[in-house]
Amino acid sequence: MTAACRIRVTGLVQGVGFRPYVWRLAKETGVRGWVRNDSQGIEIAAEGGRITEFLERLQREAPSLARIDGVETIEAPPEDFAGFVIEKSQASRDAATSAAIGHDTAICADCLSELFYPDGRRWRHAFITCTHCGPRYTVTHGLPYDRPQTSLAPFPLCPDCEREYTDPADRRFHAETICCPACGPHLRVRDAQGEVVAGDPVAVALRLLKAGGIVAIKGLGGFHLACDASNATAVARLRKRKAREEKPFAIMVANVASLAPFATPGAEEIALLESRERPVVLVPKREGADERLPGVSPGLTFLGAMLPYTPLQYLLFHEAAMRPAGTAWLAEAQYLALVMTSANPGGEPLVIGNDEAMRRLGGIADVIVDHGRDILTRCDDSVVRSAAGGGTQFIRRARGYVPRPIRLARSGPPILALGGWYKNTVCITRGNEAFVSQHIGDLDNAATIGFLEETIAHLLGILEVEPAVVVHDLHPDFASTRLAVQLAAERGIPALAVQHHHAHIAAVLAEHRHVGPALGLALDGVGLGSDGKAWGGELLHVDGASFSRLGHLEELQLPGGDRAAREPWRMGASVLHRLGRGDEIEVRFAERTGAATIRQVLKGEINCPRTSSCGRWFDAMAGLLDIKPVMAFEGQAAMLLEGLATVWSGSHGTAAPLADGWLLGADGTLSLVPLVAALADARDAAHAAAQFHATFAAALSEWLLIAAEREKISTVALGGGCFLNRLLSEDVRRRLIAAKLKVLEARQAPPNDGGLALGQAWIALQSRENREN
Repeated sequence: MTAACRIRVTGLVQGVGFRPYVWRLAKETGVRGWVRNDSQGIEIAAEGGRITEFLERLQREAPSLARIDGVETIEAPPEDFAGFVIEKSQASRDAATSAAIGHDTAICADCLSELFYPDGRRWRHAFITCTHCGPRYTVTHGLPYDRPQTSLAPFPLCPDCEREYTDPADRRFHAETICCPACGPHLRVRDAQGEVVAGDPVAVALRLLKAGGIVAIKGLGGFHLACDASNATAVARLRKRKAREEKPFAIMVANVASLAPFATPGAEEIALLESRERPVVLVPKREGADERLPGVSPGLTFLGAMLPYTPLQYLLFHEAAMRPAGTAWLAEAQYLALVMTSANPGGEPLVIGNDEAMRRLGGIADVIVDHGRDILTRCDDSVVRSAAGGGTQFIRRARGYVPRPIRLARSGPPILALGGWYKNTVCITRGNEAFVSQHIGDLDNAATIGFLEETIAHLLGILEVEPAVVVHDLHPDFASTRLAVQLAAERGIPALAVQHHHAHIAAVLAEHRHVGPALGLALDGVGLGSDGKAWGGELLHVDGASFSRLGHLEELQLPGGDRAAREPWRMGASVLHRLGRGDEIEVRFAERTGAATIRQVLKGEINCPRTSSCGRWFDAMAGLLDIKPVMAFEGQAAMLLEGLATVWSGSHGTAAPLADGWLLGADGTLSLVPLVAALADARDAAHAAAQFHATFAAALSEWLLIAAEREKISTVALGGGCFLNRLLSEDVRRRLIAAKLKVLEARQAPPNDGGLALGQAWIALQSRENREN
């Protein structure tokens, strides 16, 4: 039996109450020694007592927020420790960093009970937290995770908090972000001129919200802009001030019961809403929701909803409920519903600083609610939906999930991948872990590019790695590409270009740890192809760092170039021209300025580049059905088309695919021309939308099945932003599984460009492995 040993625990073991847990376990088993944080994770010296029991229970009974990746035990000579203590953290300069910072977590049930206990010293304290909940990633400079490394460092603990912090029996034992009204930050409300508004900050904020005002509220990873979701005037004013014309807003309600008037979440969606990660969850709207929430998410069949996750957010609902004692009110439906949207005016990065909020939000918000606890890392709300067959599908992966690593099938030298242009994220690998950053955004302004650089520096710093390769998209004009080339030159390391759709498929294969050949169906809006053309509907054979193009969707002309991607009527005109009905364009789109010109440019093939984009086929159908001639935001026409199809299917059942609705060419081209020809003059847009989806899914499935038989491959990966279309993705999945194919889909990263960096990094790892072998 081991008499004494040193134990190394790696994974997410800092900031989750692991050291106090080890201390209590040692006391229960009579083990002597110490436990401490270092840059590799947790180190333990243990001897005596029931040490075998101690070792057996160590991993089995770990705290719920912990994620143990490894436990290594080495026999050591006894040191005759007098007891068991928590020692001061060490930096482990002689070893590579392998520890991880935890993700931000919603306030726990114990802290909620304390928050609403009138006789407690943290009654209505907006910064209540413990080892089981609260901010981590957004308030931490680096590892090891200790108070001096957090933005709570300027707030020394008062004697009462110090006693909790040093009491092993307390749930705040070594909780690094704790404070109380006596020693922590305080809320304040400032008007547009920066003057502090008198009164209780929560009461003042709620009063303004109920009066139709717009309030900027400091959260965990940045500021939100909030207004009364039931007030049409307030919502319209927020849209105007934020310049967010039609893109849907998310709402926040007190609990699931409060969501009932607006939506019908299922069990999976409720689990996501109530999860400790607290993402925005897309839930099915209830009939009449648009009337109850005017202007919040017009015309869509789903609603983005979330529950409170910070004490301050809960306090707003508590104030609206007339400050009841206890937590019983949290089980009851509450009337208040708030629009809660990211404070990122002009598409620039999320506002995080108090002075920054005054500068950037002063013309949008009527008042600003802030405090003195700094946000060190910008991190937007995550957006998810429940996936058919179980699991979570990310639309945006950020707060609550970052910096949780994705385990890879292989290890390798550190890789830095910079993603693409839209929905940018970066990915850094460390051993067999891939760390995908929080959502950064579209790289169309200097501020967001600056946020990209800031994120790279932060992640490299907390992971303590130096990249061996920098990876980027094939497109030479992307800001991410230019930055990647610059970083590679500055560091004297190679820069590797990866084709866009290869990366989409590689991202799916990476998270499923699939090694070996696979078919990939990549469907999205656009990405530069290996031939210099605009791709977007690709059937690929992928094998590690290499791929071949087996086929693609029939190319369509883009009249006016990129403008056609924003104006679906132009794609409708393109399809009419393809059908030999170009003379109808001026009549069909008479209300569109320039319809006659579009007919001429299509005929003469002037400024009409071709693309195999899946997204443009959706736009073409939406344009022909006059669903959304001009989009207010990316993907709007396809979302409305899907919404119509969903409504029709809900009333009439699944639409039958149109017979002979597609053509498969000998060169691997899939043509949807017969489908759009059959539906071009449809009078029932909803029925046509349902038939379009059903036929498209059937066509894609047949295309894949033929390729699987020919290539002798039974694994298929589905990637690209078009797979956020639930109708299409579920139908394709169902058909492929019925045909005995193994279907892999994005579950740990978004299928859109938010997952691109993961795929780039995985390709680079395999490319280096191939060269070394």
